[in-house]
Amino acid sequence: MTAHGGPRRRAPGMSADRRRAMIVHTALPLLAAHGPRLTTAQVARAAGIGEATVFRAFADKQALLDACASEVLHPGPLLAQLTAVRPQQPLAARLTDAATAVRAHLDRVAAVLGALYATGPAPSAGDAAPVPGRQGPDRTLAGHADAAQDVRAAIVALLAPDAEEFRLPVERVAELFLALLSPRGPLGAEPPSPAEVVQVFLHGALTPQPTR
Repeated sequence: MTAHGGPRRRAPGMSADRRRAMIVHTALPLLAAHGPRLTTAQVARAAGIGEATVFRAFADKQALLDACASEVLHPGPLLAQLTAVRPQQPLAARLTDAATAVRAHLDRVAAVLGALYATGPAPSAGDAAPVPGRQGPDRTLAGHADAAQDVRAAIVALLAPDAEEFRLPVERVAELFLALLSPRGPLGAEPPSPAEVVQVFLHGALTPQPTR
């Protein structure tokens, strides 16, 4: 019964694809927190559904974890952010926006995949599948090269209006820029902010000397 005494209405049904996407999006933060020891029961509770619904959407826990890895590697949201960067901005502002988006994407990938393939105790008997990666992570990462190429192309598009100002071909400049955006600082140091990366990338680390 509802608060007004009427019959409780059922929530509208989801398509199979929408249900799968909802379960994956629910599982991603849990996977970052628990790693491969995450259980389908935990995912079901967080999603507000029965565990049987998880297994109607995915054949087993392995299939769910593979779907999580594929989702976090998918470049769609990152490409949308890069495409939305305003081309009217100065080059430094464009690159700072791009660096912020790329860094957030890489941090998310590192958190989820680091947890997914972490070494830990074997799953309990209630888990539906073994720790992922032992059946070949290449199956999950098959599209990674294409995704990286799409991201490089988006950075090239942001650099293109200033291509004549660079000493190197714009494609190489895009590769060097992306290489600076490691999600972790070297030797445990705090990674540079996107603005710091852009400043050093465009102007170097030396203070400009007055012209004689």
